[in-house]
Amino acid sequence: MQFDLKIRKNLYFSLLLCGIICIGACSKEQSPSPQPPNPNPNPVPLWDPNAMRGVWVTTTASTALESRENIKQMISNCKLGGINHVFIVVYNNARTIYPSSVMQNITGNKQLEKFVGRDPLQECIEEGKAAGLKVHAWFEYGFSSSYSANGGSIIAAKPEWAAKDINDKLVVKNGFDWLNGIHPQVQQFLVDLFKEVTLKYDVDGVQGDDRLPAMPSTGGYDTYTVNLYKSENAGANPPPSATDADWLRWRANKLNLFLKRLRTEVKTIKPTILFTMSPSPYPFGYNEYLQDWPTWVDSAWVDAIIPQIYRYNINDYDNSLNQQKLYYKNTAVPFYPGVLVKSGSTIQSDALMSQFIQSNRNKGFKGEVFFFYEGLKDKLTWYQGLYPFIK
Repeated sequence: MQFDLKIRKNLYFSLLLCGIICIGACSKEQSPSPQPPNPNPNPVPLWDPNAMRGVWVTTTASTALESRENIKQMISNCKLGGINHVFIVVYNNARTIYPSSVMQNITGNKQLEKFVGRDPLQECIEEGKAAGLKVHAWFEYGFSSSYSANGGSIIAAKPEWAAKDINDKLVVKNGFDWLNGIHPQVQQFLVDLFKEVTLKYDVDGVQGDDRLPAMPSTGGYDTYTVNLYKSENAGANPPPSATDADWLRWRANKLNLFLKRLRTEVKTIKPTILFTMSPSPYPFGYNEYLQDWPTWVDSAWVDAIIPQIYRYNINDYDNSLNQQKLYYKNTAVPFYPGVLVKSGSTIQSDALMSQFIQSNRNKGFKGEVFFFYEGLKDKLTWYQGLYPFIK
């Protein structure tokens, strides 16, 4: 019996030891080794499939619109690069790319001469829609009549439309000749252009930029505007200082009212059309060009705002974007930064472009619009890496 008891004890201790070993082994299997901490546990995604990813298409420094085949290639490249909105220039330097009765009635020129016999806007719409892209009509020159042409054909036909400085000279800034954006006939001219395109073409959007609504703050000293100011200010003349705060506000308010009217008239024709603006950054655009985009956004007069954050290094870009964000209050209106890809012979590096986009995302902006198509064409591989979810 003693022998049996010893055997039983030994067997008990052996089973107990085996159980402890097994439990320990199981515990190790169920508890994975600790992993090193993720240095960026919540990375900001570089894309949102519903955000605007746009590009401006020009007639300047580009052949994108010069044939149907070029348009097909442009649309194809945009699609490959993840672009979903294309902004086609339709009006610049006193010409339209499409046959325009409005322009013909003012200047006698129905269409940009090299496009006569074609309609590049209609071709862009057809090719863009076939590829699933949204097509916008971009009125590039807005209230600018011409470039270094002493007012060009519009002011030659309508000299009373010229913007005048305090010395009664035509307002010229950075080479651009300017119309008086406060004059009712000038305003009607732009309303008619926008309405013509909206009625005639199946565009998804219409857009003004840093020249619409805008006028250099040195303007407003023409006879019409001076008399209007007097009638609203007890007979007083406008201040001689172009930067007088009340004088800036009075003229900016006139342009604000024009924008509200333009939106209303376009939306009456086509309520679903996207009405967007791409102004200069604020407050520079306000002080220099009477552009008050925070009021446009706060009042919901635009369907998206796309300030031109055109910079050549990341520090300047960050500073400008941070400044714009301070004035962006009504977040129900989307904000998409305008990003400079190429200007003249300068093209931004891939690394810098990636920094720009990451800065947009870090600040909560989910999309952007690029200036301009030729830069996208040059950097197509980079774009394909940026928006890889689009095929």
